[in-house]
Amino acid sequence: FYIGESEENDIARVTWTVGNGNLIVLTHTFVSPELRGQSIAGKLLQKVVEYARSENIKIKPVCSYAVAKLTRTDEYEDILYKD
Repeated sequence: FYIGESEENDIARVTWTVGNGNLIVLTHTFVSPELRGQSIAGKLLQKVVEYARSENIKIKPVCSYAVAKLTRTDEYEDILYKD
């Protein structure tokens, strides 16, 4: 997911790769300096969570932001991938 004119010209994004089976591996979160402090990364991450829930896909967070956001609360327990 991204915010901007296009994927090539974005100002905020969250990226992932598809793992084996029904798994999203969150690899990177970026928000341009002019948008920081506006909860943009959290909103993008929430869109990924909504997508994962609607498609019955688990999420394995790898980027530090996603790890911190998704593992510090039970709210995301249902979509977190367990090793």
